[in-house]
Amino acid sequence: LQIIKCAKSCCFATDHIKTLPTDCPADGRTWVPFGKSCYHFVHGEEDIPKSYTIERAKEICSGFSLLTVRSAEENSFIADYSSKVWKGSINIWLGMYYDSDVDAFKWNDNSPLTFNKWEEGDEEDPEQPLIDTCVILHVASEMWENVSCSENPENGVVCETLQNGSPVLSALVIVSVILILGISAFVWFIQQRSNSGSTLLPSFEYHPPFGAPSADQTCLVEAEEIEETS
Repeated sequence: LQIIKCAKSCCFATDHIKTLPTDCPADGRTWVPFGKSCYHFVHGEEDIPKSYTIERAKEICSGFSLLTVRSAEENSFIADYSSKVWKGSINIWLGMYYDSDVDAFKWNDNSPLTFNKWEEGDEEDPEQPLIDTCVILHVASEMWENVSCSENPENGVVCETLQNGSPVLSALVIVSVILILGISAFVWFIQQRSNSGSTLLPSFEYHPPFGAPSADQTCLVEAEEIEETS
């Protein structure tokens, strides 16, 4: 496998990866980007897969979510990649539960299933009480199967989280846009000033509010006042 060094972590690269790994968590664990999400395949030493109960799986993925699969492409990616990152085949917990109120399976975030890949007849297996049902993904067949939660079977764990945009990068983009707009406005102002050949400030003329008398009118008024006093 080719390894891409990320900030404070490393990410395994495959042909499936479509996005840069810089938006995955930098918490010292290995996160694999795919689509809009990042995935952490939990394993032991030397990439040996380890199995966990469903409760332990939720604890391991605390702060993130247990694997959710929302498309056939994502389902295939998880099955294909797990066989490369883990030595040996292992089934994987899906972050799903059965909601008896609506009589349907839901993801742990309460969102409905928009994609599924049940083994034939497995979604409504009469031998498996749905209220005690967890779901696993078979890596070999890429199919889903109902298993008992209470019997505590152990399966592989994949944690998932959405990719986050870099706040520093977003701030730089905003500042760049503001600078470009400011420079463009300044250049436009200089061009307009050069084309007009003079300042863009408007000129003003003083107009007395009540029409001040002209010099001749002033002299005439003064002459009349002299005649009246003489």
